[in-house]
Amino acid sequence: MDIEQRQSELIDHFVKQASAAANAAALASVLVEATSHPSLFAFSEILALPNLLQLEATENAVYLDMLRLFAHGTWSDYKSNADRLPQLIPEQILKLKQLTVLTLAETYKVLPYDQLMQELDVTNVRELEDFLINECMYAGIVRGKLDQLRRCFEVQFAAGRDLRPGQLGSMIQTLSNWLSTSENLLVSIQEKIKWADAMSEIDKKHRKDVEEKVEEVKKSIFKQADIDFRGHEEICSESGGVMDYEEDRSRPKRRRHPIS
Repeated sequence: MDIEQRQSELIDHFVKQASAAANAAALASVLVEATSHPSLFAFSEILALPNLLQLEATENAVYLDMLRLFAHGTWSDYKSNADRLPQLIPEQILKLKQLTVLTLAETYKVLPYDQLMQELDVTNVRELEDFLINECMYAGIVRGKLDQLRRCFEVQFAAGRDLRPGQLGSMIQTLSNWLSTSENLLVSIQEKIKWADAMSEIDKKHRKDVEEKVEEVKKSIFKQADIDFRGHEEICSESGGVMDYEEDRSRPKRRRHPIS
């Protein structure tokens, strides 16, 4: 099962769980379970549920803030606001660090080891590389190359995170620019195809003209050769007739003896 299908199934599961929660305490428990799940990395559908409003202005409001953190924040954001958020369990800490890598990969295609170690609270390169391989690449959320010589991680692919508030307009503009560029590229490709087709037709016509001229030359050569051959044959035939006549004249005639 690919990661997109698995995500979709998990989102549906937790949306149903949260929608069916009987009270604020049960809803908070669902949010902890969702943010702890090792295969769930998107939370906007859960965050959009109307019944989450029941957490506002209650002692469980911190769980709503926690969900917002997992949807849009990073490990550094949690450390800066830890006193106003629930204490995270190990599974949540791992998840938030994975999400931190995704956030960095959205912005930069080359991530220096020093930056990653600072953002993830990792103390050495070996620990960082193990985390990137075992918890990120094997999980399917990023693909890339570990460059030990340059001390960096080259990002080739990163799963997208939930859109942050106000980010939709920017994304629409980015997609609009991409669409415009694609349309211009398509027009350019179509023009090149038309030019290539025209050149192909010109080339075909040129080849046909050359082939026809070659055939004409061949026919002319064969015709001339046939004329020359026939003329030579006639000359040979005439010469042979003269020689036969001359030979006949030069032979001594036999005398006929009278019959007694």
